[in-house]
Amino acid sequence: MIEPVWEFPLRIPRHAFSARDAARAGDVWRCFQEAAVEASTLAGWPPVRYRQEGAAFIVRTMTVCHHREAEYGERTRARTWVSRFRREMFSTRQLRLLGESGLVAAATQEWVFVSAELAPMRAGRGLLDAFPVHVEDPSVEMPGFEAIDGPTRRFSFDVWFTGMDPLDHVNHPAYLDFCDEAISRHMATAGLSPVALRPVAETLTFRAGAVALDQVTVETTPIGHTAEGFLVCKHRVMRGETVCADGRTVRTLAGADPRALVDAFLA
Repeated sequence: MIEPVWEFPLRIPRHAFSARDAARAGDVWRCFQEAAVEASTLAGWPPVRYRQEGAAFIVRTMTVCHHREAEYGERTRARTWVSRFRREMFSTRQLRLLGESGLVAAATQEWVFVSAELAPMRAGRGLLDAFPVHVEDPSVEMPGFEAIDGPTRRFSFDVWFTGMDPLDHVNHPAYLDFCDEAISRHMATAGLSPVALRPVAETLTFRAGAVALDQVTVETTPIGHTAEGFLVCKHRVMRGETVCADGRTVRTLAGADPRALVDAFLA
């Protein structure tokens, strides 16, 4: 039976948690990806059906707000629905990760329906009927911030074959890992513990794919701080001169003055 809203248990795996038993932002993104796949499967569109149809959904933009950090062992569940479908190819999916103490994180994903060659295409009636539009909560928005001007920092690495996803390219949560790794590396250089990094919000837009053996460079620039003092950084994930993904993260320190993180990036 087709449902406009799906809700089901979704436990965050142990490997998603850091040394202080807090789920990393990239792994929260992976939970949201699992929720989207599970909802699609429940609606009659499991991954194998997309393969048979020679089609797929790929993420264009994803925005997440972390309301709190989940603790390992907490029973969590996902709630998800499609809030918009445009031109039979652009889908907006809302996702909420709920725990025993309320909302953990909220996400808005903008998906593009594509062919096996990753070209945008129109969805057929069977798929459109499987994802009825439902309006519940508004889309997730990034917090405002006061602008600051800081130096851009870069690091580069080669992409691994063992990091490829079912479409044989870098999966979208990995780009957020790259951004948080950039922040963490500078934290370590500045004498701050990367384990203390706590996600507040982030948004990334995906513009081109990276594949195994590509050399990727991550550019990170501090551009502001929120009213609470949380650091706002701009990121670009580059493959040569090609921008694969760009966006912003909002980060703070667990159990410490957030100004220490801002000061470290302005130094």
